[in-house]
Amino acid sequence: MGMVLLLAIALVAFGLVLRFSARRIGGLLAGLWLAVVLAHLVLPPGNPLLARIGGSLAGWLVLGGAVALVLGYRAALLWLKARARPAPAPAAGGFSAAELERYARHIVLREIGGPGQARLKAARVLVVGAGGLGSPVLLYLAAAGVGTIGVADDDRVSNSNLQRQVIHTDARIGMEKVRSAEIALKALNPFIEVRLHPLRVSAENVAGLVAEYDLILDGSDNFATRYLLNTACIAARKPLLSGAITQWEGQLSLYDPARGAPCYACVFPEAPAAGLAPACAEAGVMGALPGVVGAMMATEAIKEITGAGQSLRGRLVLHDALWGESRVIAVARNPDCPQCGAGRGGGDAADT
Repeated sequence: MGMVLLLAIALVAFGLVLRFSARRIGGLLAGLWLAVVLAHLVLPPGNPLLARIGGSLAGWLVLGGAVALVLGYRAALLWLKARARPAPAPAAGGFSAAELERYARHIVLREIGGPGQARLKAARVLVVGAGGLGSPVLLYLAAAGVGTIGVADDDRVSNSNLQRQVIHTDARIGMEKVRSAEIALKALNPFIEVRLHPLRVSAENVAGLVAEYDLILDGSDNFATRYLLNTACIAARKPLLSGAITQWEGQLSLYDPARGAPCYACVFPEAPAAGLAPACAEAGVMGALPGVVGAMMATEAIKEITGAGQSLRGRLVLHDALWGESRVIAVARNPDCPQCGAGRGGGDAADT
């Protein structure tokens, strides 16, 4: 045994002097082990050489097996670490190779291109409501590569939601909607950041929420929330893209008095009387309608961020799914609007 140990030390020293790699030195030691095993196999018992190399065939085989297990375990760890390494560093323009491939259909669009996609990546968008309208809005914004998406909702997924709220699944019934939405968005696009706000928008928190984002999308289902968001967006001078649906009809517009467009209260000065605009739970809603209007909202958000096309500032889209018709009507600021009128900090028509 002592003779083999001395030979092993000599081989390691020889390899270090010649600056062999660790793999080549390991190969030399493996050759020495193989020679010892062969000696035990071919030499007859009692041979003087066997006494000098010591041990038994079984002992050397066990030693070789143990070393092989250790090396195999190390190789497996290295393989797993390589598989789990972080995404490649961003290439020129702030995008990794995987992102460039993912957004290629945007980048080749003349109206978006690389600069527009970079603006999407840098954008911070808040979506209020992770329900019918919020579902398609969130999915399409995530797929488009909006870098930071906030999701605000205090509700939980219920069975009755699944007829139209396609971001959720049956397996996630009972889960907070914001958590369910996060699972779907991160599964769709791991390159984005999703911020969760599991709360109901109120007078106490709305200003802080709006302050964190560049563009606000309102997919809520009640007038109180819409007016709160409108007031906060006017104060923060941020655009509000608001949509609403009921039964077979939907509408959307971009409210932005800081840049000459009306605010929500200019167009809808006060909430309708009770019973005139019942919620979906009372009046019903066709399941695919939120997908249509929500996709329109996502489209307008992408246009707003990238600067493509004509925005919906000063225009209200009305969609009638039952008759397959869409109309666009002009809407104007109300100079006496209690929310954004003269002297209330909403900007003026010349402020672009």
